[in-house]
Amino acid sequence: MSPAVVQIDRLDWTDPLAVATGLNRREGALALLAGAGDPAAHGGRWSFVACEPDQVHVGPVEDGAPFDALRDVAFAVGGVVGLMSYDAGARPATGPRAEVWPDLMLARYPALLAFDHARGEVLAVGRGADRREAGERAGQAQAWLSLAVAPPTPSPPADAFTGEAAPEAYEAAVADVVARIAAGELFQANIARGWSGRLGAARDPFEVFLRLSAGRGAAYGAFWRLGERVVVSNSPELFLTFDPVSGRIETRPIKGTRPRHSDPERDAALAADLIASVKDRAENLMIVDLMRNDLARAAVPGSVRVERLFEIESHPTVHHLVSTVTAAVRPGWGAAGVLEVAFPPGSITGAPKHQAMKVIAAHEPPRGPWCGSLFALGLAGDAALTASVLIRTAFLERDASGWRFRVLAGAGIVADSDPGAEREETDAKVRALKEALIGA
Repeated sequence: MSPAVVQIDRLDWTDPLAVATGLNRREGALALLAGAGDPAAHGGRWSFVACEPDQVHVGPVEDGAPFDALRDVAFAVGGVVGLMSYDAGARPATGPRAEVWPDLMLARYPALLAFDHARGEVLAVGRGADRREAGERAGQAQAWLSLAVAPPTPSPPADAFTGEAAPEAYEAAVADVVARIAAGELFQANIARGWSGRLGAARDPFEVFLRLSAGRGAAYGAFWRLGERVVVSNSPELFLTFDPVSGRIETRPIKGTRPRHSDPERDAALAADLIASVKDRAENLMIVDLMRNDLARAAVPGSVRVERLFEIESHPTVHHLVSTVTAAVRPGWGAAGVLEVAFPPGSITGAPKHQAMKVIAAHEPPRGPWCGSLFALGLAGDAALTASVLIRTAFLERDASGWRFRVLAGAGIVADSDPGAEREETDAKVRALKEALIGA
Protein backbone atom coordinates (compact mmCIF):
# COMPACT_ATOMS: atom_id res chain seq x y z
CA MET A 1 0.00 0.00 0.00
CA SER A 2 1.30 3.49 -0.82
CA PRO A 3 2.00 5.83 2.09
CA ALA A 4 -0.88 8.29 2.44
CA VAL A 5 -0.16 9.80 5.87
CA VAL A 6 2.82 12.05 6.64
CA GLN A 7 4.14 12.80 10.13
CA ILE A 8 6.73 15.51 10.73
CA ASP A 9 8.58 15.88 14.04
CA ARG A 10 10.66 19.03 14.60
CA LEU A 11 14.04 18.49 16.25
CA ASP A 12 17.13 20.42 17.27
CA TRP A 13 19.83 21.09 14.70
CA THR A 14 22.47 18.50 13.80
CA ASP A 15 25.05 18.78 11.02
CA PRO A 16 23.63 16.87 8.02
CA LEU A 17 27.07 15.82 6.78
CA ALA A 18 27.79 14.23 10.17
CA VAL A 19 24.53 12.26 9.98
CA ALA A 20 25.28 11.21 6.40
CA THR A 21 28.72 10.03 7.51
CA GLY A 22 27.10 7.74 10.07
CA LEU A 23 24.73 6.21 7.52
CA ASN A 24 26.81 6.15 4.34
CA ARG A 25 27.39 2.38 4.14
CA ARG A 26 23.71 1.46 4.39
CA GLU A 27 21.69 0.43 1.36
CA GLY A 28 20.17 3.39 -0.42
CA ALA A 29 22.28 5.85 1.58
CA LEU A 30 21.33 9.35 0.45
CA ALA A 31 22.74 12.80 1.20
CA LEU A 32 21.50 15.86 -0.67
CA LEU A 33 23.44 18.74 0.82
CA ALA A 34 22.81 22.41 0.09
CA GLY A 35 26.30 23.79 -0.17
CA ALA A 36 27.73 20.82 1.73
CA GLY A 37 27.71 22.70 5.01
CA ASP A 38 27.63 26.25 3.56
CA PRO A 39 24.14 26.63 2.06
CA ALA A 40 24.06 30.40 2.50
CA ALA A 41 26.77 30.71 -0.14
CA HIS A 42 24.33 29.85 -2.93
CA GLY A 43 20.90 30.31 -1.40
CA GLY A 44 20.19 26.68 -0.53
CA ARG A 45 17.71 26.07 2.29
CA TRP A 46 17.26 22.32 2.57
CA SER A 47 19.53 19.33 3.00
CA PHE A 48 18.25 15.73 3.17
CA VAL A 49 19.65 12.48 4.55
CA ALA A 50 18.06 9.04 4.37
CA CYS A 51 18.69 5.35 3.75
CA GLU A 52 16.85 2.04 3.30
CA PRO A 53 14.16 2.86 0.72
CA ASP A 54 11.07 0.65 0.64
CA GLN A 55 10.48 0.88 -3.14
CA VAL A 56 13.18 0.84 -5.83
CA HIS A 57 12.97 0.93 -9.62
CA VAL A 58 16.10 0.50 -11.76
CA GLY A 59 15.97 -0.08 -15.47
CA PRO A 60 15.09 1.12 -18.95
CA VAL A 61 12.26 3.49 -19.88
CA GLU A 62 9.91 3.61 -22.81
CA ASP A 63 11.07 6.04 -25.49
CA GLY A 64 8.97 9.18 -25.57
CA ALA A 65 7.70 8.85 -21.99
CA PRO A 66 10.79 8.69 -19.76
CA PHE A 67 9.08 9.93 -16.60
CA ASP A 68 6.02 7.68 -16.67
CA ALA A 69 7.32 5.76 -13.66
CA LEU A 70 6.86 8.91 -11.57
CA ARG A 71 3.15 8.79 -12.39
CA ASP A 72 2.90 5.39 -10.68
CA VAL A 73 1.07 5.87 -7.39
CA ALA A 74 3.93 4.13 -5.57
CA PHE A 75 6.26 7.01 -6.46
CA ALA A 76 3.84 9.92 -6.90
CA VAL A 77 3.24 10.21 -3.14
CA GLY A 78 6.58 11.90 -2.41
CA GLY A 79 9.67 10.95 -0.45
CA VAL A 80 11.18 9.99 -3.82
CA VAL A 81 14.65 10.46 -5.30
CA GLY A 82 15.38 9.66 -8.92
CA LEU A 83 18.06 9.83 -11.56
CA MET A 84 17.30 10.01 -15.27
CA SER A 85 20.29 9.39 -17.51
CA TYR A 86 21.10 11.80 -20.30
CA ASP A 87 20.93 9.02 -22.88
CA ALA A 88 17.32 8.13 -22.00
CA GLY A 89 16.22 11.64 -22.88
CA ALA A 90 18.47 11.97 -25.93
CA ARG A 91 17.48 8.66 -27.52
CA PRO A 92 14.64 10.04 -29.68
CA ALA A 93 17.30 12.19 -31.40
CA THR A 94 20.27 9.82 -31.33
CA GLY A 95 18.61 6.44 -31.77
CA PRO A 96 19.66 3.32 -29.80
CA ARG A 97 23.10 3.45 -28.21
CA ALA A 98 25.01 1.25 -25.79
CA GLU A 99 23.61 1.49 -22.26
CA VAL A 100 26.37 2.49 -19.83
CA TRP A 101 24.05 3.20 -16.89
CA PRO A 102 20.37 2.44 -16.19
CA ASP A 103 18.02 4.88 -17.86
CA LEU A 104 16.14 5.49 -14.65
CA MET A 105 16.81 4.93 -10.96
CA LEU A 106 14.02 5.65 -8.47
CA ALA A 107 13.82 5.08 -4.73
CA ARG A 108 11.08 5.90 -2.24
CA TYR A 109 12.10 6.77 1.33
CA PRO A 110 9.33 6.36 3.93
CA ALA A 111 11.70 7.73 6.58
CA LEU A 112 14.05 10.66 6.03
CA LEU A 113 15.60 13.68 7.69
CA ALA A 114 15.11 17.18 6.26
CA PHE A 115 17.54 19.85 7.49
CA ASP A 116 16.12 23.38 7.33
CA HIS A 117 19.16 25.69 7.22
CA ALA A 118 16.98 28.81 7.38
CA ARG A 119 15.26 27.82 10.64
CA GLY A 120 18.14 25.83 12.11
CA GLU A 121 16.03 22.75 12.77
CA VAL A 122 15.70 19.17 11.58
CA LEU A 123 12.45 17.55 10.45
CA ALA A 124 12.04 13.82 10.96
CA VAL A 125 9.63 12.91 8.16
CA GLY A 126 7.69 9.64 8.23
CA ARG A 127 5.24 8.31 5.65
CA GLY A 128 2.88 5.40 6.15
CA ALA A 129 -0.45 3.86 5.27
CA ASP A 130 -1.87 5.18 8.55
CA ARG A 131 -0.89 7.46 11.42
CA ARG A 132 0.74 4.68 13.42
CA GLU A 133 3.02 3.62 10.58
CA ALA A 134 3.90 7.23 9.73
CA GLY A 135 4.85 7.82 13.37
CA GLU A 136 7.06 4.74 13.43
CA ARG A 137 8.86 5.92 10.30
CA ALA A 138 9.41 9.39 11.76
CA GLY A 139 10.84 7.74 14.87
CA GLN A 140 13.17 5.66 12.70
CA ALA A 141 14.47 8.83 11.05
CA GLN A 142 14.92 10.55 14.41
CA ALA A 143 17.03 7.63 15.67
CA TRP A 144 19.52 8.23 12.84
CA LEU A 145 20.58 11.50 14.48
CA SER A 146 22.27 9.54 17.28
CA LEU A 147 24.54 7.89 14.69
CA ALA A 148 26.10 11.17 13.58
CA VAL A 149 29.92 11.22 13.61
CA ALA A 150 32.37 14.00 12.87
CA PRO A 151 33.16 13.74 9.15
CA PRO A 152 36.87 13.16 8.44
CA THR A 153 38.74 14.44 5.38
CA PRO A 154 40.28 11.33 3.85
CA SER A 155 43.39 11.18 1.73
CA PRO A 156 42.86 11.01 -2.06
CA PRO A 157 41.19 7.62 -2.72
CA ALA A 158 42.37 7.16 -6.33
CA ASP A 159 45.85 7.02 -7.88
CA ALA A 160 45.04 7.84 -11.51
CA PHE A 161 42.71 10.15 -13.41
CA THR A 162 43.06 9.08 -17.02
CA GLY A 163 41.67 10.88 -20.03
CA GLU A 164 39.55 8.71 -22.31
CA ALA A 165 40.89 10.51 -25.40
CA ALA A 166 43.82 12.77 -26.21
CA PRO A 167 43.27 16.53 -25.68
CA GLU A 168 43.89 17.00 -29.40
CA ALA A 169 40.90 14.78 -30.18
CA TYR A 170 38.66 17.06 -28.13
CA GLU A 171 39.96 20.14 -29.91
CA ALA A 172 39.29 18.46 -33.25
CA ALA A 173 35.71 17.74 -32.16
CA VAL A 174 35.26 21.38 -31.18
CA ALA A 175 36.60 22.51 -34.56
CA ASP A 176 34.15 20.19 -36.32
CA VAL A 177 31.21 21.62 -34.36
CA VAL A 178 32.33 25.17 -35.19
CA ALA A 179 32.32 24.18 -38.86
CA ARG A 180 28.84 22.68 -38.55
CA ILE A 181 27.62 25.91 -36.96
CA ALA A 182 29.15 27.92 -39.81
CA ALA A 183 27.31 25.66 -42.26
CA GLY A 184 23.99 26.46 -40.57
CA GLU A 185 23.44 23.01 -39.06
CA LEU A 186 22.97 24.36 -35.51
CA PHE A 187 23.77 27.32 -33.26
CA GLN A 188 25.39 25.65 -30.25
CA ALA A 189 26.34 22.22 -28.90
CA ASN A 190 27.81 21.14 -25.58
CA ILE A 191 30.75 18.79 -26.24
CA ALA A 192 32.31 16.80 -23.40
CA ARG A 193 35.52 15.00 -22.48
CA GLY A 194 35.75 11.97 -20.20
CA TRP A 195 38.19 10.68 -17.56
CA SER A 196 38.12 7.41 -15.66
CA GLY A 197 40.00 5.36 -13.09
CA ARG A 198 39.64 3.22 -9.99
CA LEU A 199 39.56 3.83 -6.28
CA GLY A 200 42.27 2.15 -4.27
CA ALA A 201 41.71 -1.18 -2.55
CA ALA A 202 39.32 -0.86 0.41
CA ARG A 203 38.54 2.77 -0.49
CA ASP A 204 34.91 3.88 -0.68
CA PRO A 205 33.00 6.43 -2.83
CA PHE A 206 31.84 8.32 0.26
CA GLU A 207 35.43 9.43 0.72
CA VAL A 208 35.18 11.32 -2.59
CA PHE A 209 32.06 13.07 -1.31
CA LEU A 210 33.77 14.00 1.96
CA ARG A 211 36.70 15.52 0.09
CA LEU A 212 34.38 17.54 -2.16
CA SER A 213 32.46 18.73 0.89
CA ALA A 214 35.58 20.07 2.59
CA GLY A 215 35.34 23.76 1.65
CA ARG A 216 34.10 23.35 -1.92
CA GLY A 217 30.59 21.93 -1.64
CA ALA A 218 28.17 23.08 -4.32
CA ALA A 219 24.53 24.10 -4.11
CA TYR A 220 23.34 20.64 -5.22
CA GLY A 221 25.89 18.36 -3.62
CA ALA A 222 24.73 14.74 -3.58
CA PHE A 223 25.77 11.26 -2.54
CA TRP A 224 23.51 8.33 -3.48
CA ARG A 225 24.34 4.66 -3.04
CA LEU A 226 21.96 2.21 -4.70
CA GLY A 227 23.16 -1.37 -5.00
CA GLU A 228 26.55 -1.50 -6.72
CA ARG A 229 26.25 2.05 -8.09
CA VAL A 230 27.08 5.39 -6.49
CA VAL A 231 26.56 8.97 -7.60
CA VAL A 232 28.81 11.68 -6.15
CA SER A 233 27.76 15.12 -7.37
CA ASN A 234 29.14 18.58 -6.79
CA SER A 235 26.71 20.26 -9.17
CA PRO A 236 26.11 24.01 -8.93
CA GLU A 237 23.29 23.94 -11.48
CA LEU A 238 19.55 23.83 -10.94
CA PHE A 239 17.65 22.10 -13.73
CA LEU A 240 14.27 23.14 -12.36
CA THR A 241 12.04 23.45 -9.34
CA PHE A 242 8.28 23.01 -9.34
CA ASP A 243 5.87 23.87 -6.53
CA PRO A 244 2.48 22.28 -7.28
CA VAL A 245 0.80 24.48 -4.65
CA SER A 246 1.80 27.81 -6.22
CA GLY A 247 2.26 26.38 -9.71
CA ARG A 248 5.66 28.06 -10.07
CA ILE A 249 8.35 26.48 -12.26
CA GLU A 250 11.89 27.85 -12.15
CA THR A 251 15.01 26.92 -14.10
CA ARG A 252 18.50 28.43 -13.77
CA PRO A 253 20.69 27.50 -16.75
CA ILE A 254 24.46 28.01 -16.54
CA LYS A 255 26.39 29.10 -19.62
CA GLY A 256 29.73 30.91 -19.37
CA THR A 257 32.70 29.94 -17.20
CA ARG A 258 35.99 31.38 -15.96
CA PRO A 259 38.45 29.69 -13.58
CA ARG A 260 38.95 31.13 -10.10
CA HIS A 261 42.35 32.63 -9.21
CA SER A 262 44.16 32.75 -5.86
CA ASP A 263 45.01 36.43 -6.31
CA PRO A 264 41.87 38.48 -5.42
CA GLU A 265 42.50 41.15 -8.04
CA ARG A 266 43.08 38.61 -10.79
CA ASP A 267 40.02 36.65 -9.61
CA ALA A 268 37.84 39.77 -9.77
CA ALA A 269 39.19 40.55 -13.24
CA LEU A 270 38.24 37.08 -14.45
CA ALA A 271 34.69 37.52 -13.15
CA ALA A 272 34.46 40.95 -14.79
CA ASP A 273 35.73 39.51 -18.06
CA LEU A 274 33.03 36.83 -17.95
CA ILE A 275 30.16 39.22 -17.39
CA ALA A 276 31.43 41.51 -20.17
CA SER A 277 32.06 38.70 -22.67
CA VAL A 278 29.88 39.05 -25.77
CA LYS A 279 30.50 35.37 -26.63
CA ASP A 280 29.46 34.07 -23.21
CA ARG A 281 26.40 36.34 -22.99
CA ALA A 282 25.26 35.20 -26.44
CA GLU A 283 25.80 31.56 -25.44
CA ASN A 284 23.79 32.07 -22.25
CA LEU A 285 21.00 33.88 -24.08
CA MET A 286 20.61 31.04 -26.60
CA ILE A 287 19.99 28.58 -23.78
CA VAL A 288 17.66 31.00 -21.99
CA ASP A 289 15.55 31.13 -25.16
CA LEU A 290 15.64 27.33 -25.43
CA MET A 291 14.49 26.93 -21.81
CA ARG A 292 11.73 29.49 -22.33
CA ASN A 293 10.44 27.39 -25.20
CA ASP A 294 10.69 24.16 -23.19
CA LEU A 295 8.82 25.58 -20.19
CA ALA A 296 6.15 27.12 -22.44
CA ARG A 297 4.97 23.61 -23.30
CA ALA A 298 3.77 23.18 -19.70
CA ALA A 299 3.04 26.81 -18.84
CA VAL A 300 0.03 29.09 -18.76
CA PRO A 301 0.30 31.15 -21.98
CA GLY A 302 2.14 34.40 -21.37
CA SER A 303 3.51 33.36 -17.96
CA VAL A 304 7.09 32.52 -19.00
CA ARG A 305 9.46 35.22 -17.77
CA VAL A 306 13.20 35.84 -17.62
CA GLU A 307 13.55 37.09 -14.04
CA ARG A 308 17.32 37.46 -13.99
CA LEU A 309 19.79 37.54 -16.87
CA PHE A 310 23.58 37.15 -16.86
CA GLU A 311 24.22 36.98 -13.11
CA ILE A 312 27.64 35.96 -11.80
CA GLU A 313 27.86 33.00 -9.42
CA SER A 314 31.26 32.32 -7.88
CA HIS A 315 32.12 28.80 -6.75
CA PRO A 316 35.35 27.43 -5.22
CA THR A 317 37.02 26.69 -8.57
CA VAL A 318 35.00 28.62 -11.20
CA HIS A 319 32.86 31.68 -11.91
CA HIS A 320 29.63 31.03 -13.82
CA LEU A 321 27.14 33.13 -15.77
CA VAL A 322 23.61 32.18 -14.67
CA SER A 323 20.12 33.27 -15.73
CA THR A 324 16.71 32.52 -14.19
CA VAL A 325 13.55 31.65 -16.14
CA THR A 326 10.16 31.12 -14.46
CA ALA A 327 6.66 30.11 -15.50
CA ALA A 328 3.24 29.25 -14.07
CA VAL A 329 2.17 25.68 -14.76
CA ARG A 330 -1.03 24.90 -16.65
CA PRO A 331 -3.84 23.19 -14.70
CA GLY A 332 -3.55 19.42 -14.61
CA TRP A 333 0.22 19.26 -14.98
CA GLY A 334 2.33 17.44 -12.39
CA ALA A 335 6.01 16.91 -11.63
CA ALA A 336 6.48 14.12 -14.18
CA GLY A 337 5.13 16.21 -17.03
CA VAL A 338 7.16 19.29 -16.09
CA LEU A 339 10.37 17.24 -16.02
CA GLU A 340 9.56 15.51 -19.27
CA VAL A 341 8.98 18.60 -21.42
CA ALA A 342 12.35 20.11 -20.49
CA PHE A 343 14.57 17.01 -20.38
CA PRO A 344 17.48 16.74 -21.13
CA PRO A 345 18.47 20.18 -19.80
CA GLY A 346 19.10 22.70 -22.56
CA SER A 347 22.30 24.03 -21.02
CA ILE A 348 24.10 20.74 -21.69
CA THR A 349 22.62 19.94 -25.09
CA GLY A 350 22.53 23.03 -27.30
CA ALA A 351 20.29 24.72 -29.83
CA PRO A 352 18.28 23.54 -31.61
CA LYS A 353 18.15 20.83 -28.97
CA HIS A 354 17.27 17.86 -31.20
CA GLN A 355 20.04 18.57 -33.71
CA ALA A 356 22.55 19.36 -30.95
CA MET A 357 21.97 15.94 -29.41
CA LYS A 358 22.63 14.28 -32.78
CA VAL A 359 25.91 16.21 -33.11
CA ILE A 360 26.90 15.30 -29.55
CA ALA A 361 26.32 11.61 -30.32
CA ALA A 362 28.61 11.89 -33.35
CA HIS A 363 31.51 12.98 -31.14
CA GLU A 364 30.95 11.27 -27.77
CA PRO A 365 30.34 7.78 -26.46
CA PRO A 366 27.14 7.46 -24.40
CA ARG A 367 27.15 9.86 -21.47
CA GLY A 368 25.20 7.73 -19.02
CA PRO A 369 23.98 9.79 -16.08
CA TRP A 370 26.30 12.74 -16.76
CA CYS A 371 24.19 15.76 -17.73
CA GLY A 372 21.05 13.86 -16.89
CA SER A 373 19.21 14.93 -13.75
CA LEU A 374 19.04 13.96 -10.09
CA PHE A 375 15.62 14.93 -8.77
CA ALA A 376 13.81 14.88 -5.43
CA LEU A 377 10.04 14.87 -5.00
CA GLY A 378 8.35 15.81 -1.74
CA LEU A 379 11.24 15.21 0.65
CA ALA A 380 10.26 17.86 3.21
CA GLY A 381 6.78 16.41 3.67
CA ASP A 382 5.36 18.50 0.83
CA ALA A 383 4.98 17.82 -2.90
CA ALA A 384 7.75 20.11 -4.20
CA LEU A 385 10.15 18.99 -6.91
CA THR A 386 13.83 19.97 -7.16
CA ALA A 387 16.03 18.66 -9.98
CA SER A 388 19.71 19.36 -10.54
CA VAL A 389 21.80 19.05 -13.69
CA LEU A 390 24.36 16.30 -13.17
CA ILE A 391 27.49 18.23 -14.03
CA ARG A 392 30.63 18.09 -11.81
CA THR A 393 29.61 14.55 -10.99
CA ALA A 394 31.40 11.22 -10.64
CA PHE A 395 29.64 7.92 -11.28
CA LEU A 396 31.01 4.78 -9.70
CA GLU A 397 30.25 1.09 -10.15
CA ARG A 398 31.63 -1.81 -8.14
CA ASP A 399 32.96 -4.96 -9.80
CA ALA A 400 35.16 -7.82 -8.62
CA SER A 401 38.19 -5.50 -8.47
CA GLY A 402 36.54 -2.68 -6.52
CA TRP A 403 35.14 0.70 -7.50
CA ARG A 404 35.70 2.24 -10.93
CA PHE A 405 34.72 5.82 -11.66
CA ARG A 406 33.95 7.99 -14.67
CA VAL A 407 33.89 11.79 -14.81
CA LEU A 408 33.00 14.14 -17.68
CA ALA A 409 33.22 17.88 -18.31
CA GLY A 410 31.91 19.81 -21.28
CA ALA A 411 31.81 23.24 -22.87
CA GLY A 412 29.22 25.00 -24.96
CA ILE A 413 30.57 25.41 -28.49
CA VAL A 414 29.40 28.41 -30.53
CA ALA A 415 30.44 30.05 -33.81
CA ASP A 416 33.50 31.84 -32.42
CA SER A 417 34.70 29.10 -30.05
CA ASP A 418 38.45 28.53 -29.87
CA PRO A 419 39.22 24.80 -29.51
CA GLY A 420 42.14 25.33 -27.12
CA ALA A 421 40.17 27.71 -24.90
CA GLU A 422 37.22 25.32 -24.75
CA ARG A 423 39.53 22.48 -23.72
CA GLU A 424 40.95 24.67 -20.96
CA GLU A 425 37.40 25.41 -19.80
CA THR A 426 36.75 21.68 -19.35
CA ASP A 427 39.96 21.44 -17.31
CA ALA A 428 38.69 24.20 -15.00
CA LYS A 429 35.31 22.54 -14.61
CA VAL A 430 36.71 19.13 -13.70
CA ARG A 431 39.34 20.49 -11.32
CA ALA A 432 37.37 20.06 -8.06
CA LEU A 433 36.51 16.43 -8.82
CA LYS A 434 40.02 15.66 -9.97
CA GLU A 435 41.47 17.05 -6.73
CA ALA A 436 38.90 15.10 -4.71
CA LEU A 437 39.92 11.87 -6.42
CA ILE A 438 43.74 12.15 -6.73
CA GLY A 439 44.70 15.33 -4.87
CA ALA A 440 46.01 18.68 -6.06
